[in-house]
Amino acid sequence: MPDIYISEHKPVKKPLLHVTHKHKVHKKYPYSPLAAFMYYPRKADFVNKDPEEEVILILRRHPITNLGWIIVSIALLFAPSVLKFFPILAFLPENFQLISVIGWYMITTAFIFENFLSWYFNVNIITDERVFDVDFVNLIYREITDANIDQIQDVTVRLGGAVRAVFNYGDIIIQTAAEIPQIELQAVPKPDRVARILRELRVEEEQEKIEGRVR
Repeated sequence: MPDIYISEHKPVKKPLLHVTHKHKVHKKYPYSPLAAFMYYPRKADFVNKDPEEEVILILRRHPITNLGWIIVSIALLFAPSVLKFFPILAFLPENFQLISVIGWYMITTAFIFENFLSWYFNVNIITDERVFDVDFVNLIYREITDANIDQIQDVTVRLGGAVRAVFNYGDIIIQTAAEIPQIELQAVPKPDRVARILRELRVEEEQEKIEGRVR
C-alpha cells in the first residue's frame, strides 16, 4: 500500500547511461506534506516501492478545490452566534442549549476533518516505473489502482471552465493495457506538464526495452 512517508535512506543513484528524461540531472525539491504538485520530491518514499524506483511526481487535487467545503465550514463555525439574534433554542433549558451548541461544533469539526483527510490522502504517485491512483474513502478503506509506465496507451488532458483555466488544473485520463483499463487523475495542478512527463517516461521505457535495460 503506497503510504507516503519520509525516507531516512539516501536515494539510489543510477548510472547515466544516456541523456533521457529520468537520467538527466534534476533539482531535488524538499518533500512538502501539504503540496499539491511535487516534482522529484527529495526523500519521498512509499510502502512497496522498489529499491531502484524513483518518485517523479506526487499529486493531489488543486488546493482551490477545497474552497467550497472551507466556506461551508466557516459558515458552520459562526452559525451558533446567530442564536444571539434568533434564540431558536430558547425553549430548551440552558444546560441543553449548551449541549446542543457543543454537539454542533463537534459535528462541524468532524465535517472539516473528513474533508481535509479526503483531500490529503487522495494522492497520485508517478514513478519512473509505475503510476498509482490512491482513492481515500475513509480511515479504514482505500482503493489503490496502479499500472506500469509501459502499459500506458494514451494520455488525455481534460480542461473546462474559467476557474480551471485561471488556476491551471484539470483531469488526466490514462488509458492502459492493465487489468483496470483507465486511471483518472482528478483536478491536478499543471495537467499539461504532467501529461508531458508521462509521455517522456513512456519514451524512456521504450528506449530501455530496445537497449535491454528493462528491470
